[in-house]
Amino acid sequence: MSKKQTLSLEFFPPRDSAAQEKLVRTAKTLMGLNPAYVSMTFGAGGSTRAGTVDAVALLQNLGLDVAPHLSCIGTAPAQLGEMLDTYRDQGIRRIVALRGDLPSGMGGDTGELRYASDLVSFIREHYGEHFHIEVAAYPEMHPQATSLEEDLGHFVNKVKAGAHGAITQYFFNPDAYFSFVERAQAQGVTIPITPGIMPITNSSQLLRFSTMCGAEVPRWIRLRLADFGDDRASIRAFGIDVVTRLCQDLLDGGAPGIHMYTLNGADASMAILPNLTWR
Repeated sequence: MSKKQTLSLEFFPPRDSAAQEKLVRTAKTLMGLNPAYVSMTFGAGGSTRAGTVDAVALLQNLGLDVAPHLSCIGTAPAQLGEMLDTYRDQGIRRIVALRGDLPSGMGGDTGELRYASDLVSFIREHYGEHFHIEVAAYPEMHPQATSLEEDLGHFVNKVKAGAHGAITQYFFNPDAYFSFVERAQAQGVTIPITPGIMPITNSSQLLRFSTMCGAEVPRWIRLRLADFGDDRASIRAFGIDVVTRLCQDLLDGGAPGIHMYTLNGADASMAILPNLTWR
């Protein structure tokens, strides 16, 4: 794809050898779409730390530009420094810097770095411009924020700390994205804010994810999914249609690209992304 708008993909660390084989197959298939980079998630409190490092190396060996997720809450600065040193030595040039969530049972021990803006500042202080830093954005508000303005303020702080770009939580209402971008730009934000896109392949999984992260699934989508019941083929066809139209509306409206949450599968992405018109 020769375009200014860019594609990026998100994967998560495999938990066993079968899942690792699936990740490799998926990554090899999606490489044909020429993603600008791929990201690799990082569990709550660093619970998948070793798996993330191993998966990053695995995808690097395939020739992909990999951006590891790194969360700061509940992780000591020394540990973060060790991971960043490892990534720097591996030739990693891009990081997705997140606050992250405390794993269950960890209580209130949030560590020295409490917010994503603290992590961005830490990376800038110790690594200068070596890493391109992506941060998270929430068009429909972070589930723990008390107001849209408070949430926007946290985002602006991350940008001021030195972020180069942002990836949003997934959403299904493009107006939420465009409104967020407009409000951020009114606060002086100039970095690209790339919409994160979640394919619809499993209705119960989607509704569970959305409840956890505060993403709104519009009532009409919920009702259609309920009508389909256990008809997975109809859910898949409906999801491909809905998400394809969402992506095209975003690209037509000037979004800098698409960041696809692959869920370590290739089918939905391959059914959606090649059919889009990129600029």
